[in-house]
Amino acid sequence: MASMSHSSVAFTGASASDIFRSSRNGVSGVPLKVLGRTRFRVNQSGLGVTAKLRKVKKHEYPWPDDADPNVKGGVLSHLSPFKPLKEKPKPVTLDFERPLVQLEKKIIDVRKMANETGLDFSDQIVSLENKYQQALKDLYTHLTPIQRVNIARHPNRPTFLDHVFNITEKFVELHGDRAGYDDPAIVTGIGTIDGRRYMFMGHQKGRNTKENIQRNFGMPTPHGYRKALRMMYYADHHGFPIVTFIDTPGAYADLKSEELGQGEAIAHNLRTMFGLKVPIISIVIGEGGSGGALAIGCANKLLMLENAVFYVASPEACAAILWKSAKAAPKAAEKLKITSIELCKLQIADAVIPEPLGGAHADPSWTSQQIKQAINESMDELLKMDTQQLLKHRMLKFRKIGGFQEGIPIDPERKVNMKKKEEPIFGQTSNEKLEGEVEHLKQQILKAKETSTTPPEVALNQMLEKLKREVDHEFFEAIKAMGLQDRLAMLREEYLSASSGDQLMHPVLMDKIAKFKDELDQGLSAAPNYGSLKYKLDMLKEFSKAKSLSERKSKASRLKQDINEKFKEIIGQSDLKEKMEALKAEIQESGVSNLGDLDEEVKERIVSVKQEIESELTNVLKSMGLEIVDVKSKKAGELSEETSFSNFKGKMDKLNEEINKKIEDVIKSSDLKATIEFLKLERAKAGKAPDITSKNKIEALERQIKQKLSKAISSSELKKQHEDLMAEISETTESVGGLDESLKTDTSNYDESTVEINVGANSSFA
Repeated sequence: MASMSHSSVAFTGASASDIFRSSRNGVSGVPLKVLGRTRFRVNQSGLGVTAKLRKVKKHEYPWPDDADPNVKGGVLSHLSPFKPLKEKPKPVTLDFERPLVQLEKKIIDVRKMANETGLDFSDQIVSLENKYQQALKDLYTHLTPIQRVNIARHPNRPTFLDHVFNITEKFVELHGDRAGYDDPAIVTGIGTIDGRRYMFMGHQKGRNTKENIQRNFGMPTPHGYRKALRMMYYADHHGFPIVTFIDTPGAYADLKSEELGQGEAIAHNLRTMFGLKVPIISIVIGEGGSGGALAIGCANKLLMLENAVFYVASPEACAAILWKSAKAAPKAAEKLKITSIELCKLQIADAVIPEPLGGAHADPSWTSQQIKQAINESMDELLKMDTQQLLKHRMLKFRKIGGFQEGIPIDPERKVNMKKKEEPIFGQTSNEKLEGEVEHLKQQILKAKETSTTPPEVALNQMLEKLKREVDHEFFEAIKAMGLQDRLAMLREEYLSASSGDQLMHPVLMDKIAKFKDELDQGLSAAPNYGSLKYKLDMLKEFSKAKSLSERKSKASRLKQDINEKFKEIIGQSDLKEKMEALKAEIQESGVSNLGDLDEEVKERIVSVKQEIESELTNVLKSMGLEIVDVKSKKAGELSEETSFSNFKGKMDKLNEEINKKIEDVIKSSDLKATIEFLKLERAKAGKAPDITSKNKIEALERQIKQKLSKAISSSELKKQHEDLMAEISETTESVGGLDESLKTDTSNYDESTVEINVGANSSFA
């Protein structure tokens, strides 16, 4: 074999660092790059090698030639090919920001005019600037989801390396997946924040078209995810906390990436991140799309910038799938719940990092400082956990996503976007079917009465609700048949507009309502469904009365049971029990069979014990919320005397009936009836928790009604009948020497302060 002569080889343009020092094939000191471009010429006398080198581009080091601004004490702080742009990026205006551009243009024109003319336009400029700031604030505090998507994709939005260079004191970029490629769409490196070392990794988008092509628009290939995986193992080995920055529309989905195992690379990252023993924080700084974002997003804490988005499918893709058109992207963005605030509510994101008005690109440095503060706060919390707590915390964060528990009612705000339940169509039940249900319920109620059991409350309530809906439907059909539905709609609108203020209803509107009711009452009998309406209305009244009686009976039974229990407790008191046992023994020893034959001393003691029991019982009843009208114990000499006043009771009952009849006649008058109807409407409008204005309205109307009723009663002959009856009772009591408590009455019973009006669903008055 021929041998090469070292002296016959000429090398030009080779540096000492490029010399390949190997003795393979007898070649020593040959630059690597030269071997690929060497032209050999063999001589008979000896082997001589000459190399013709072509010009190559000068190597670009990871820092600029003029390194003075980046050198502190002779040490480079940031080692990365990423450099500041030579030219400031051109401003980009989004569609919804155009009104702001017009205001900004006005400010520039006024300033230009002030400079050209020399006039003072400072007031106008200040006014326009204030208007601009207010418009900017209003716009960016009420952004729609699709507008936030557009901000997250803004061409001038700061990238991962922009933020890293702003928040770190030192940063060294690390390259390669050790499998043959270095994906520029994912950047990794080690940096320090406030003296604490971190492993940084994130998606890197370009700042212009050239960089976007180089970075593949922030869409990583499998090599990028494997590079991130290598750095995760590195950080886990050395104990460096990991901070990831997410900003990608998704993993690159070309044929080559699929052949290289895109899905496997993402899945491997997901599995590995759940086993790393160091704290992990992920920050979504732009858009986080699908598995491409999740491959470096399985963290203990997921933070999001205010205008960032995080989604499974982009709004455009979702709209194309569901609505067959990308134009429905705004609707899809709203339904997907992809903004930072909505994801925090769903407990997918842990916190929202604020952005300046106008987005992160309006003030990148301020935004970076907010990110730095969020990293420090979250890392302080996570570093307090030991390894097992850290792994469990990361696992539980993802396990609770989408979790629910059966049987727990859903919050009203979570029901907003759910499909509304279809309301059943009422009024379709035939009278025959309704009669069968009514008769069945009646039989159940009668059976409950015979067996002294509780009536079927559930079935009764369901029937009442059904009858109410049926009656409402029948009324609406009758109004439609009479041709009054338009007038009813107009009156409803007028009433709603009138009731929106604090003033009372206008008399003209009250008169319209009264006329409409009269016309409806007169023509209702001629409606084609009047028979069905009357039957259902009668059933509703009957069952309402049955329910009222059942509730009253149940309430009285419970009250009676409570009173008996309280009475037993009082009788069972030790001191009273001893006194009663002593009195019983004394009476048995005396051998007296009639109470009147007892000694006066014993009688007084019996009365004393009785008064003590009555006093205790009165206190107990008052504590139960019951009002005690009067308790009068008889004297010892009156124990065997009973006076009957049944005649006076009959007269008083008759007088009460006449008074009630008079009240009903007064109520049926048009003036008072309209006032009562208005009171009903005000009560219904106020609800269970009325405000102060509604309370004042209701109290004023009640006073007005009470005054009219009191005036009507006092001006009639009822007052004379009442006075005659009171005089007769007084004469009788003077002759007898006392009055039974059950007959005692007072003229104030019919004063205006005691008139009560029932303004509930029915029209009964008391």
